[in-house]
Amino acid sequence: MRARQTRPKLLQAVLDAFSLPDLRRRILIVLGILVIFRFVAHIPLPGVDLGALQELFQRNQLLGMLDMFSGGAMKRFSVAAMGVYPYITASIVMQLLVPVIPRLQALSQEGEAGRHKINMITHWLTVPLAGLQGYGQLVYLHNEGIIAATAVLPMATMVVSMIAGTMFLVWLGELITEYGIGNGISIIIFGGIV
Repeated sequence: MRARQTRPKLLQAVLDAFSLPDLRRRILIVLGILVIFRFVAHIPLPGVDLGALQELFQRNQLLGMLDMFSGGAMKRFSVAAMGVYPYITASIVMQLLVPVIPRLQALSQEGEAGRHKINMITHWLTVPLAGLQGYGQLVYLHNEGIIAATAVLPMATMVVSMIAGTMFLVWLGELITEYGIGNGISIIIFGGIV
């Protein structure tokens, strides 16, 4: 009985949100970016035996759970397989370093300009973290027989593709933050889970 009473109110709230032009535009931007994210999650890296990868995910339930958080990108081993997690790691590292390093502490107290510089450092820190994480995933998959390539150039190409995928998702998250609704990185994570 209670669900029937709240359902029309929820529907009315959605209709009200779409009746406001600015809010409608922001919601449509978020939805459009999430569609782009889901598309990118289906672009596989070259050189991956997808059949063997599917078998690995069926044998290992932990990998299946991790795949859920990447929106299925890990199971397809797409360019977005790492999601935004290297960026989150970089953000945590920066939060731990700000109180310890005097220059970073001074930057954090400079207002918006300082926060912008710390955010830029976080982006730069994301690149090597994504490289390490991507290389680690490739080594694991190579040991499992999923990836045959061991030469430097194919491995480097895959790592760079994974870094680019992560940075693209971070950029999409920032677009959501700036032009959409809410924290874009959180919405990208949500889009991966849903």
